[in-house]
Amino acid sequence: MLPTLACLALALPAQRPQPPTRWATFVRAFDAYAAGDSVVGASVLLVTNGRVAAHHEYGAADRALGQRVDTATIYHWASITKTLTAIAILQLRDRGRLSLDDHVTKWIPELRQVHDSFGAVDDITIRMLLSHSAGFQGPTWPWTRGQLWEPFEPTRWEQLVAMMPYEEILFPPGSRSSYSNPGFIYLARIIEQITGDPWETYVQKNILTPLGLTRSYFGITPYHLAASRSNNYTVTKDSAGRVNVIANGRDFDPGITIPNGGWNAPLGDLARYLAFLGGPAHGDTILARASLEEMWRARYLAVEPVAGEVTPADSMGLSFFILWRGGTRFVGHTGHQAGFRSFFYINPATGSGVVAAFNTTNEADNDRSEAGFRAVRDSALALLVR
Repeated sequence: MLPTLACLALALPAQRPQPPTRWATFVRAFDAYAAGDSVVGASVLLVTNGRVAAHHEYGAADRALGQRVDTATIYHWASITKTLTAIAILQLRDRGRLSLDDHVTKWIPELRQVHDSFGAVDDITIRMLLSHSAGFQGPTWPWTRGQLWEPFEPTRWEQLVAMMPYEEILFPPGSRSSYSNPGFIYLARIIEQITGDPWETYVQKNILTPLGLTRSYFGITPYHLAASRSNNYTVTKDSAGRVNVIANGRDFDPGITIPNGGWNAPLGDLARYLAFLGGPAHGDTILARASLEEMWRARYLAVEPVAGEVTPADSMGLSFFILWRGGTRFVGHTGHQAGFRSFFYINPATGSGVVAAFNTTNEADNDRSEAGFRAVRDSALALLVR
């Protein structure tokens, strides 16, 4: 049975594990980054021994309404959604419905229309899609001109198929890893072809419901959760150098890209997810522990190694990023879409995990903002080391 988390753990602080002594220092650094980066609202949560050990909320979920961030605030998790898609694929593999070495054209013959100057698209496998090594482009919708009337993302499978004759494989499949959003739409299509369920239905039945993620959803916010949904913001700088914080609105439609970036949930649901990833086997009802470990093995370098470094470079597994800091391995993912930014990581050796979300993206000073985001992430990783 899964450990009690989310609402129960947040409501009964006396039952929580004690946070590390470094927590207060981390929270001060977290708030300093948020204030310096003009973040409107943010949250961070620490899971230890399958329970919420500490959580912290900063700022506003909706500045115009004066609505503060709280434990019920719902964020958009963007590319963290890809880990759900990957777990669904491994479930189907473990249940004998597919092989990771299946050629993707077995399930999606339309992909033969993509130009491949390195060989045949038929040689691309499901495993390559999972490790971002198939050679597909990064963006889903590469021809946008930034007009307000354009769709946020393609809304129908037929639109992706129509684009395929105008796409090409960018490098020899299996030779390296390069992040690709369309690859995870193709994985979702395979799930639908095999099961007959829409991707959202399959994930709800086989991952979210068994884990008790009752406030998670995909796409547009349902009415009963609308009051908890965070707005999202973009920090911009105009031609006169004035900095503005623009509210983007609470909802947007990810369209066909929901399987690579459509998950919405409060941090309590993410706490349950981290407890599953970092905890002991729960009867293997969701995914076998051995299959999770398989996903967390490095396949390709995600970052070129730094000269003189003695620890392994950051790597890509099967959808999960693998980071090494001070000889400790962490696995997880980041998310960034519209104004929302987020990360989660676990330490597989201890089972502890951390998850954070921000409702603001700073485009006025992007390089400094990105450096600060990475610094906060690495400070959070340090909390997971005993």
